[in-house]
Amino acid sequence: MNRCLLLLVFSLPLCGQVSSKGIHPQVKKIIDAVSEERIAKILRKLESFGSRNTNYDLDSPDRGNVAARTWISKEFQSYSPKLQVHFDTHRISKQGRIVKDLDLVNVVAVLPGTTQKEHEILISGHYDSLQIVRKQNVPAGQDAVDWVASAEQAHAPGVSDDASGVALVMELARIMSAYEWPKTLVFVAFAGEEQGLFGSRAYAKDAHEARRKLAGIFNNDIIGNDLSGDGRRITDLVNVYSGDPMDSSSRALARYVREVAERYDPAMKANPVFRGDRFSRGGDHTPFHDLGYPAIRFTTPVENYANQHSATDTFENASPSYTARVTRVNGAAVASLALAPAAPEVMRTNASGVVTGPNLTRGKGYDAAMKWVPASDPDEIAGYSIAVRSTTAPFWEREVYVGKVTEYLMPGLSIDDIVLGVRAIGKNGVESPISAYTLVQRNFNSPAPSN
Repeated sequence: MNRCLLLLVFSLPLCGQVSSKGIHPQVKKIIDAVSEERIAKILRKLESFGSRNTNYDLDSPDRGNVAARTWISKEFQSYSPKLQVHFDTHRISKQGRIVKDLDLVNVVAVLPGTTQKEHEILISGHYDSLQIVRKQNVPAGQDAVDWVASAEQAHAPGVSDDASGVALVMELARIMSAYEWPKTLVFVAFAGEEQGLFGSRAYAKDAHEARRKLAGIFNNDIIGNDLSGDGRRITDLVNVYSGDPMDSSSRALARYVREVAERYDPAMKANPVFRGDRFSRGGDHTPFHDLGYPAIRFTTPVENYANQHSATDTFENASPSYTARVTRVNGAAVASLALAPAAPEVMRTNASGVVTGPNLTRGKGYDAAMKWVPASDPDEIAGYSIAVRSTTAPFWEREVYVGKVTEYLMPGLSIDDIVLGVRAIGKNGVESPISAYTLVQRNFNSPAPSN
């Protein structure tokens, strides 16, 4: 590699942009409007339903999951006439933790976009709750949870897990529905998470089959407490989980959240954790990532395991102030993504994994030759920047503004020992996530590359 050229590339400033890397006023308004008081009221209200267990479908106006989802739906409707609110219903047969045949119902509020309305952003949490009842004297290797008895528990407050995530979704729906956004925003309270991600799996499957363009899934689960069971308190950090590989679209979204959080709320750190979720655990972002969508999970770094799935996951053991801080981080990232152009398309492959579209090549043998195509209206794009990092670096190290072009050549820059990516910059100064150039994943039966 030409070390002098690489130094030059790394030192080039972002030029030709006035507002890029700056503060967009509409994003700032979203952050400033987040109300800790309103979040606290939502947490208390969701707790008041007693149990929101997916199996606990009482015929009651103020108890059980039916009453809870009805209230969530009415709240969505009260925020703005622009919100299109509906129940996303799926018939589920008795299986595993689902102890009877039932209707599983996600609550959905859609805020249609304007110029990029086919690109959707999902903001989610799950409204179901759980108090676990364990069996006695269970042989090793068998399920120690009595799922029928757990379903019958009348008291499963689930404030941190996950009334907190739903409170975030509802608060952002209230605030963001007062504005117009280029992309469509979809606010979702999922059901059936505690029984095996049933609500999100059904929704993700339908979205994939309909070929919907989901630009990002922001799942919030267990963001209601800042004090762990061992006494550690962390108030200024939230973990952001994203699935492999290193440059998956989910990982790109996590990096984007970190960058935006540093810009808009530097006192609150969004901490990317390069893992799909906590060990042996999952959340409603998982089905989306598995289907190739960019999907991430926000979770407190100080979970309280004694309270989770128990009668003590209450408002008294929660922190509305921490939930409000995580809401601001989500608001900044969602608003930025909603205002930005779609991330450029850097590679297309056919069913056999053969590259058929824009790509990264060696040019004349020793150069980095990049091509890409806009994924949204080119008229909304001011230009592009190229990002560079070492293969062992977790985050992008340098960025070079290259203008409104769809290909770029860096002479003498080896593509073998660095990672390259490209992002679009809107005329409003807001940037897309970075699309990284990646290698096609091969398997044993793939033809070996020639040498």
